[in-house]
Amino acid sequence: MTRHDATPQVITPVDPRRFRFIFPPVMKASDIRRGHVILIDRQPCRVMDFTHRTPGNLRAFVQLRLRNLVTGNTFDTRLSATEFVDEAPLETKQFQVLYADHGGVHVMDTTTYEQHTLDGDAVGDQAAWLQPEMQIQVEWLNGRPVGIELPSVIELTVMETSPVMRGATKTASTKSAKLSNGVTIQVPEFITEGERVRVDPREGVYLERAK
Repeated sequence: MTRHDATPQVITPVDPRRFRFIFPPVMKASDIRRGHVILIDRQPCRVMDFTHRTPGNLRAFVQLRLRNLVTGNTFDTRLSATEFVDEAPLETKQFQVLYADHGGVHVMDTTTYEQHTLDGDAVGDQAAWLQPEMQIQVEWLNGRPVGIELPSVIELTVMETSPVMRGATKTASTKSAKLSNGVTIQVPEFITEGERVRVDPREGVYLERAK
């Protein structure tokens, strides 16, 4: 009887660099801010409002108002301040605003020149800040736009405000001013009608006089 020796099997080690494991980015509940898109029960939800609370001797928590980006439903939930949540895997692209009409806000991809229309859900309460030729970031989820990010600074003209008070200085109190896009913000007392001002549209706040 002939004996055949088994050929030893050569196992080639796997190069881990050939594989990429993608996990949703994670954030602490205490770091959640308005506009973030997080996963609740595996559903993408935009943070519409949030409040940090520390009730007496109890543990701190975050009260959230969310809008489900799949169903459109709005709901409230509460998370422990030390809890971790997954951020939705959004893709961000740069677009230029073309114009707005009853159908939505029409924008153009600055790389491919493809045009898209953003509906009210994607634009939210930021529609008033959008101007033709403005560069914005559009957030995409599963092939559809779900939100926008405005630039950090824009320049607008003060259309209506109260007259300058005598003795008004840079450290004086503020007053209401209606801007050329129809939005009303608080500006220093020394600002007059017709002036150009720099504004942070993400927060809706005055920054400085335009130079």
